Amino acid sequence: MTPSPIGAPIRPSPIRKVLVLGGGTAGWMTAAALSKVLGGQVEVVLIESEQIGTIGVGEATIPPILTFNAMLGIDEREFMRATRATFKLGIEFRDWTRIGDRYIHPFGSFGLDIEALKFHQVWRKVRDQVGPIEDFNLAAVAARQNRFAMPDPDPAKVLSSLKYAFHFDAGLYARFLRGFAEARGATRVEGKVKDVALRGEDGFIQSVTLEDGRVFEADLFIDCTGFRALLIGQTLGGTYVDWSHWLPNDRAVALPCDTGGDGLTPYTRATADKAGWRWRIPLQHRTGNGYVYSSAHIGDDEALAALKAGLDGPAQSNERGADPNFLRFQPGRRDRAWIKNCVAIGLSSGFLEPLESTSIHLIQAAITKLLALFPDTSFDPLEIDEYNRLTAQQVELVRDFIILHFKATERSDTPYWDYLRTMEIPESLARKIDLFAGRGRLFQSDYDLFAEPSWIAVLMGQGIVPRQYDALVDSLPQAALVQRLQRMSALIGQTAQAMPSHQAFIARYCAAEAAANTPVSRPA
Repeated sequence: MTPSPIGAPIRPSPIRKVLVLGGGTAGWMTAAALSKVLGGQVEVVLIESEQIGTIGVGEATIPPILTFNAMLGIDEREFMRATRATFKLGIEFRDWTRIGDRYIHPFGSFGLDIEALKFHQVWRKVRDQVGPIEDFNLAAVAARQNRFAMPDPDPAKVLSSLKYAFHFDAGLYARFLRGFAEARGATRVEGKVKDVALRGEDGFIQSVTLEDGRVFEADLFIDCTGFRALLIGQTLGGTYVDWSHWLPNDRAVALPCDTGGDGLTPYTRATADKAGWRWRIPLQHRTGNGYVYSSAHIGDDEALAALKAGLDGPAQSNERGADPNFLRFQPGRRDRAWIKNCVAIGLSSGFLEPLESTSIHLIQAAITKLLALFPDTSFDPLEIDEYNRLTAQQVELVRDFIILHFKATERSDTPYWDYLRTMEIPESLARKIDLFAGRGRLFQSDYDLFAEPSWIAVLMGQGIVPRQYDALVDSLPQAALVQRLQRMSALIGQTAQAMPSHQAFIARYCAAEAAANTPVSRPA
């Protein structure tokens, strides 16, 4: 650091202006958080073009979204009405281990640990006498009954264990956050970028020039331009780490429909198909549907036909009409999400695939890390390296969890499933599977998005049940254990049975005005 003439060190200037390039979920989540946390200190400008469509990275979320909304101070009912949201207690998986199988990956824990012994270890010993492990998770039991209630603040109540997230319209969520951010000083600029100028002395981004000639300078640039990665990739040359050998799905087609079938379920459904999987996400005004697939194993027309065949009701029109929305992507991540004075957030930083609803959470995690390491104009390389290290570690842990769903299968009915069942997997995942398959051992990383109950749900749900249990369990009397677990599952079942239906709870808690008068079609 260069000393000043009077001997005091020259302090770098604080960041005065942040430019977010690109809107959508990633852009407006970023702008909302920055305007809330840094309001009055930093000017936040977001540039987007209505001529450039947004992907909408997902309509399903996981429980940490509640933390993000709480940080912003968002009223939950207002947010749910504005986005026509429903509640989500987990994901139902159909046909993943073998055709006809199903299980739920629920939010929250299974049972209660007993005398410092993990619950799943105790359950493993007496499972034949107490029923499936799903019976010991309140979210799973409530989801199967299409019920929902708010968690009880009293930790002594079973209802306090309930964890939830949301299904919402991603476009409406971005619109909601835009209003939030603009009300707190963020400025939106309509326009398309024609050119990006770099500083000659260090290669940092200096400004962007729009097609109409306007020039915008900033200290810090946030790349939310989606798969185009205009700043981090095209301008700064950030390379991409390809994971398609582990995650071969590279296409998706989406098509909303009227809600029918099982109605307003408080869970996402993921149904394995012959060359990928199909999602079902119920909102207040429609059901979101899609087919995520491998283009090496199925064509677009055949994938669309399979998606249409599984719809609950008639396809709905959207801003593009009733046409399906086809997407292409490459699973992987940027080698560095932060380069010089540019941070990539959202699809520009990488994308795995839609399974397990991680995209919006990874946006949230990126914003949280950026705020924790918010720079000054010196852009300390050590802090940038730490951001990139943490980002890589988090994404790789999520990657392993997603790969697990495809690897742990007995399906051999198509070349797609044959490939996945027999493929080599990351050593980190292979070690975790082997440890669990032996004696149910699980060890968590501090940065693992998915906690132990999630790994238990998917490992066991897809047929990896430990061959043995922790030997310490034998110190507990078996008859007493069976009685204790039977009481536990009965209490969980009674708690779920006392909840209102999901649809009834939505109707009185957060019904959107437009959706309130829209009938939900019922199966005949």
